[in-house]
Amino acid sequence: MNTRMRRAAVAVAATTMAISLAACGSAKESGDKAEQSSEKKGDDLKIGLLLPENQTARYEKFDRPIIEKKISELTNGKAEVTYNNAKQDATTQSQQIDTMITNKVDALIIGAVDAKAIENSVKKAKDAGIPVVAFDRLAEGPIDAYTSFDNEEVGRAQGTALLEALGDKADGGTIVMMNGAITDPNAALFKKGAKSVLDGKVKYGKEYDTKEWKPENANANMEAAITALGKDKIDGVYSANDGMAGGIITALKGAGLSPLPPVTGQDAELAGVQRIVTGEQFMSVYKSYPAEGIVAAEMAVALAKGEKLDSIATSKVDSASAKGIPTVLVPVVSLTKDNIKDTVIKDGIWTLDEICSAKYKADCDKIGLK
Repeated sequence: MNTRMRRAAVAVAATTMAISLAACGSAKESGDKAEQSSEKKGDDLKIGLLLPENQTARYEKFDRPIIEKKISELTNGKAEVTYNNAKQDATTQSQQIDTMITNKVDALIIGAVDAKAIENSVKKAKDAGIPVVAFDRLAEGPIDAYTSFDNEEVGRAQGTALLEALGDKADGGTIVMMNGAITDPNAALFKKGAKSVLDGKVKYGKEYDTKEWKPENANANMEAAITALGKDKIDGVYSANDGMAGGIITALKGAGLSPLPPVTGQDAELAGVQRIVTGEQFMSVYKSYPAEGIVAAEMAVALAKGEKLDSIATSKVDSASAKGIPTVLVPVVSLTKDNIKDTVIKDGIWTLDEICSAKYKADCDKIGLK
């Protein structure tokens, strides 16, 4: 694991401790599904880790190494983690789960490509006695635990920031709303949170559910919106994440919009942070990947050992197919040019040198990022 990940893991230790302390008082009824057998296991475990895609930098750069490191720490280096990335293909992910079942893993951590399509695969794992932790996205089926961020709060943070950026145009201004993929339940929560802030204040000129979250699809959608509305009729853009924001901003610049309307984002990707530095993107949402990954690892190891989640889970949620799922939701932070140093740099996600490379040095100087 590299130095950045070690710094990031240390930086969220206090957060994880706070989550654990909170669990003592609020989750006494959690984890009732966790004990899979009467025979408890030791540290010699096999844990399957399945992540959904590699378009977004977070999964390979942050989530995987954080989860693998924490599982190793929790099992004195004895656990074996088997990893696969589905590369945004639900059928591939289903096949990966089948392989994990055949290999008799002791627990699965799954970031679902398609939360609904995965239900039968989760049932297969359950029937095989393998507990499943839904990671970042609330998968359907008899999952045993779930950790993510407060996804409605992500949307509220984005909507609130967009209204702030719109200023006088917040009252009746026209925005384009670029939501994430309909196969991702988080996208619906982001949208719900954002609309709880934006409804009644702005006009939705065009709204899109962006296939597979791909920047190129967001770019095409934005070009269509500019053609339909007129480039002078777009006051702001709600973008559900940073990757799409990049495609959106390319379309806006290509159409000759200057100055650019405010654009939101999420994930604090390096390119997104650098666009915030230059002023091309107004904000992102910083989510502590170390905190989320550490919780997922703790849940998986506990379940694999046949332990309950009383000391880990802080709440419960329901999905369309399961009730009372032991859950930890990690807080989020609205990221703007004013708090880059206190968030992603402080937590070791990105260094000052990475953000303020030669291309961005002058812009960093302008906003006091030194």
